[in-house]
Order: sequence, then structure tokens, then C-alpha cells
Amino acid sequence: MPPRARSLPPTLGDVFTTARAREMGVTSRRLRATDLEHAFRGVRIAPEGDAGTDGRPLATDRRKRARVIRRARALTAVMSPHAFFAGETAAAIYGAPLRHGFDPESDLIVAVHAPHRPPRRQGVRGIKVVPSLASIVEYLGMRVSSPASTWAMMPELGERALIQLGDFLVFVPRDDRGKPRPEHRLATMTQLHNAASIFRRRGRAELLRAFARVRVGSASPLETDYRLAAEDAGLPEPALDVEVRDRAGRLIGISDAAYVSQRVIVEIEGDHHRTDRDQWDRDIAKYAALAAEGWEVIRLTARHVRAYPPSGPELVRAALARRS
Repeated sequence: MPPRARSLPPTLGDVFTTARAREMGVTSRRLRATDLEHAFRGVRIAPEGDAGTDGRPLATDRRKRARVIRRARALTAVMSPHAFFAGETAAAIYGAPLRHGFDPESDLIVAVHAPHRPPRRQGVRGIKVVPSLASIVEYLGMRVSSPASTWAMMPELGERALIQLGDFLVFVPRDDRGKPRPEHRLATMTQLHNAASIFRRRGRAELLRAFARVRVGSASPLETDYRLAAEDAGLPEPALDVEVRDRAGRLIGISDAAYVSQRVIVEIEGDHHRTDRDQWDRDIAKYAALAAEGWEVIRLTARHVRAYPPSGPELVRAALARRS
């Protein structure tokens, strides 16, 4: 059995430079140990705790995003002060929906403003951008292209993915009591539009076309996909992220979409609604309360929304006809 690796100083953290480690008395031999990941030259990543084996999509996406953030933090330790994360790397850092097949081990996208030179380092794809096309913010202790700039720098995603990303960025989070927290959203509609409209922006027409279909209130790509499918099917545009209250004014719940005049609610249910027992119990109580207040609830899954043709809009159309 190989000898157990000597413990590292607890104040060193899980991502550190070899120079700092040596200053704290860590030997070169310990820094070469196989339990430390040699992420980038001069940087080490300590072993990660048990990440779990949950294979559900949401859990998988969380692990992928956590991995990107971990690698980005490692690179930040040796990155030029002029550089910042951009593109898909920045989107992952913000917690945005990941495209199908996203690889968290792919090259990190690092940008600089002209006239600085883009970085050349293994595991990094360096790019150079005109300063007016990418503003920079600090997020999670890292320099990152602003949320709106990140969105506008990726016209190659295609219209649907741009709409999904735009919906994510402008969504207004709520606290555990259901109160909106607009100060915590990542971008505003105005910021997205301004970023897309910059003169000589690559893919400007594609971005503006996608922006025209971005809405505030879709909390997930599946909710965005329902909204787009319903729009394409000719249904009226629903209210999104709706607070539904009983006759006494008490909050029953936050519904994904509502056709208020017909008192029809659409709930878009990911797999966690089925597999999480607490969520399942909350859903049953919520739907009973909504029915008692005269609402009809249409529950849709990914199969109703993403099949071709999608059946969800027709189920909603029938409910609206019943309620007209």
C-alpha cells in the first residue's frame, strides 16, 4: 500500500499556486504527489470531496458547472490581470443552462481587450475582443465578461439556445418566501438589447432576432421551450412566474405560466417533481388549493413540450376553449 500523502496546511485552500505552497513549507515532493491535480503550470488543485453519483440531469449539470468553476479558479491564480473569462466558460460560471454534450474539461475561454495579446497556455483558448464589445465584472472572485456581454458574444449558439440563455439571465429570483429579488438577477432586458445592438457586433441580426423572443419569468430551459412552442402554435402569450393567491390574499404558490382571464395555469414539471418526495407532496397540496380557487391546472413534462410535434400546446388550447 502506498504511503498516505501528507496533509496540506488548511489555510492553503483547495486551489493554490506552487509558490504559495512552498512559502508555507510544502515540499516539492508533496507538490508532485498524484493526489494533487496539476491543473495549469504553477497551480495545483487539492482532491475534491465525494461529488456523489446522482445521474439526474440537474445534478449532472451542477457537477459540470462546479468543475468549470474549480478549473477557472485555478487559472485565475496565474492569469494575466488583463484577462477575463468569456463565452461558454463565463456562461457556466454564471450557472447558465449547459448545452447538450458540454465538456467541463474542454479549454477554458479566456479573453483580453485589444491591444493585449490573448493567452497561450495548455487548456486555454485565448481570444481578443474590442473593448466596446465586452464589459468586465467580478463574479465569484473572478474576472468575467458581464452577463449581457457573455450572451451577446455567442451568436453561434443559435436562436433557441440564445433565447434560453437570455431568459436565464433576466429571470428575477425569489427568496424562500416567494418574494422577488430583482437585485439578484444577472441582467436586464435593456442590458441584453444594448449588448446585442452595438455597431459591428458579430451576429447582430441573429442576436436581435433572439432577443425579440426573450421574456422575464421563465425559470428553466423547459419553461422557455413551452413558451416558444405555445407561441409557435398560435396561443396567446401567458403571464410568467405568477403569484397565485386565494380569496383571502394568501399566497398559494408561484406558477410557471398562467392565462389569467381563463383561469388556466400551466405547470412545467421537470423530473425532480416526480423523484423528490417533498416536492411531490408540495405539488399535490398546491394543485388542490388552486382547484379550490377555480383554476384549471395543466401539467406538462418534457415529452409534452419537446416531442415533435409538441402535444402540450394543444392540451392548453383545449383548456382555454373550455374556459372561454
